[in-house]
This record gives sequence, C-alpha cells and structure tokens, in this order.
Amino acid sequence: MDLVQAVVLAIVQGLSEFLPISSSGHLILIPHFLGWSDQGLAFDVAVHVGTLLALLAYFHRQLGTMATAWLDSVFRRVHTRDSRLAWQILVATVPVGLTGLLFADFIEANFRNPLFVAGTLTVFGILMYAADRFGHGTKDEFGLSWPQAIAIGCAQALALMPGTSRSGVTMTAGRALGLTRSAAARFSFLLAVPGIGAAGAYEGLKLVTSPEPVQWLPMLVGVAFAALSGIACIHFLIRFIERIGLLPFTVYRLILAGVIVWHFG
Repeated sequence: MDLVQAVVLAIVQGLSEFLPISSSGHLILIPHFLGWSDQGLAFDVAVHVGTLLALLAYFHRQLGTMATAWLDSVFRRVHTRDSRLAWQILVATVPVGLTGLLFADFIEANFRNPLFVAGTLTVFGILMYAADRFGHGTKDEFGLSWPQAIAIGCAQALALMPGTSRSGVTMTAGRALGLTRSAAARFSFLLAVPGIGAAGAYEGLKLVTSPEPVQWLPMLVGVAFAALSGIACIHFLIRFIERIGLLPFTVYRLILAGVIVWHFG
C-alpha cells in the first residue's frame, strides 16, 4: 500500500464511520472504482484505532464523567444518570459483539460485494429518512429506557452488513424511539466507543497471529488521518443534523446506490 492510498482510505474511514453513509461500504467500493488491491488487515486495525482516538478526544469530558460515575455505581453503589447511561452503553454493545463473533466470517465471505452494498444503502437510507421525518423526538440520551437502549444496541448489530452504516442505523433507531437529532447522534457516537474498541481489538488479535507483514508507515498514516478526519466529522455532524436533518445523507445514499448499480450491474 502506498501513502496516497493510505491517506485517502483513512480520510474516507474517518468521515464515513461517523456520517450515516457506511464506512465499510465505502472501503469496499473505493478500491473497486480505483483498481486498488485490498488494504489488508493491518490497515483495518489502524483506521479502527484512529476512529476510536477521534471519539475519545471529542467526548473525553463526557466519557470521563461516565467512567467515574460507573465506577461509583460498582464500588460505592452510588447511582446517577451518568452511571445509568454508562451501563446502558455497555449492555447495548452486547448484541453487536455476539453477532460479530457468530456471523462476522459469514458476512465477510458472502456480503462484501457492490450490489449488496447498493441494496443496503437504499433500504436503510429510506428507513433513516422516515425515522427522521416522522419521529418527533424530545428526549436527550439520558431519557432512554432500558428496552429502548437495548433496541438501539440490537439495531447496531445490523451494521455488520456492508452498506448499512453503524451511525446511520443507530441514529435511525434513536429517532424512532423519541430522541432529538443531536441526542440520537451523541448516543450513537458514545455507543461506538466500546464497539469500535472491541472490533479493533479483535482485528488486532488476528493481526498478531497472522503471517501478514506489517507496513508501519502506512499504518501510522492511517491512524493519524482517520483520527483527524473523524474529529472534524463528529464536530460538523452534530451541528449539521440538528439544523438540517438526515435527508441529505439519504439522498447521497440513493445516488451512490444508483451509481453502483449502473457501474456493476
């Protein structure tokens, strides 16, 4: 992998991980369009680390408060809204973890093709618009009930299918369950922390046991550019969707799906 490919794919990952347009779908499509070879396991680990760093940097204050409150709930039996939210995030991560362990290899072998990506871009894009258009949410992320938090976690498991979008499907579920646009985005991003961390750790374990040689310079470039583009994207998205909504991303998804069908159909 050369440095140009590393920079482009890292920026794409940093943006599309948080925009509701599917990072996995774009990382499949761009090499197809540009004739690049597969980026390899080491680079996948690098961009996961980069996007995780973006989340930790942007939400460091809220995550620190939640972590302290969670520890107080465990060791001192002191329960607050921050400890409750932390527990909800952890429990809501279980569905995607179990689904990944059971079906990740099957999905990898059967669903990583452009026409499947076009289908999921379309279906979940329409659902995202419907939830945003007809959902009249008034709650912030602290107002979720336990069943609602777990339902969003189950929705996150669907994002293992390329083209779905982890942020898109969790924001769709959040809007459908009564969250405001910005609260749906914040809960989606907080829910991503353990999910992306676990995915990165899983791929890192595979990398350690793989004979694949590691190209350290592209890997470090991937971490840096994925982190920087991810921070910029989070900052932009929370403000953008509060004012504009999710319709522009639905339009983008439908246009991209049409291009894919035209090109690969």
